[in-house]
Amino acid sequence: MRIDFLGVEAFLSIAERGSFQRAATHLNLSQTALSHRIRKLETDLGVKLFTRTTRQVSLTPAGAELLPGAREMLQNLTASYEALKVRGQERQKRLAFGCLPTIATYRLPPLLAAFSRLQPDISVQIHDNSANEIATLVNSGEAEFGITVLSAARWDLEMKPLMKERYLLLCPEDHPLARREAVGWSDIEGEPLVRISPQASNRTILDAALGSRREHMWWRYEVQHLATAVSLVAARVALTVAPSLSVDPAGTPGVRTVAIRNPTVSRTLGLVMRRGYPLSDAAGLMLDLIRRDLGDREGED
Repeated sequence: MRIDFLGVEAFLSIAERGSFQRAATHLNLSQTALSHRIRKLETDLGVKLFTRTTRQVSLTPAGAELLPGAREMLQNLTASYEALKVRGQERQKRLAFGCLPTIATYRLPPLLAAFSRLQPDISVQIHDNSANEIATLVNSGEAEFGITVLSAARWDLEMKPLMKERYLLLCPEDHPLARREAVGWSDIEGEPLVRISPQASNRTILDAALGSRREHMWWRYEVQHLATAVSLVAARVALTVAPSLSVDPAGTPGVRTVAIRNPTVSRTLGLVMRRGYPLSDAAGLMLDLIRRDLGDREGED
């Protein structure tokens, strides 16, 4: 059933002011337009709502019955409208997006500084979560977009690849392999290695790329976060394998990076968005900065 909200608004204005003329002035309508709205509402309902004389306007029994429900309906609608308007205004001043921690740690700070210079009044919330969590946040609308590892396609999300990111060997700076330009996986068999928990996307990618060869590696340590693995390398406890963007471009004290071949392992980084939902201007600007940065990095690889 279609509700005649304009008619209800006209009805309430007349009932509360007791005059067609005062109601028309309040609604910024002519009396003719106001009368047309009331006639249409009465026709839809099949009842008369007012009795009019030359001196006064009164509610009919049907009008008196309609009044409290109509008043409550319009009040609820007004409250919902205002709340939504406030949220919309707040959203225009706020940007929320998802980004893998391995990218956020070193790549985002300079990009956020550039964004802040261009949009100084917009606050930013970064969901530095796992790949699965980022997809969930984007799908729910809590994040406008996400920069994450692209895996199986999801019907509810739009996915666009941005770059291929290679995996590197991280070893202590005084380790014999640190002097090599590149190593093969056979070169690190027997070396104590630290890997990330099975829940992490990095672990899944490496296991899939190595196949049965992973059983020949000495996975002596297992941690939950890549930062912990890097700290173990710096302390000369073990070696690890990590995506190139997760490494500090300025270098990590005591740690060297070496390319790995045979096979070369990489992951596809990309953008995820909700289908049919255009990005805000702020999100579009932030995404442009990220795209340019990742594009430059892919050229380096």
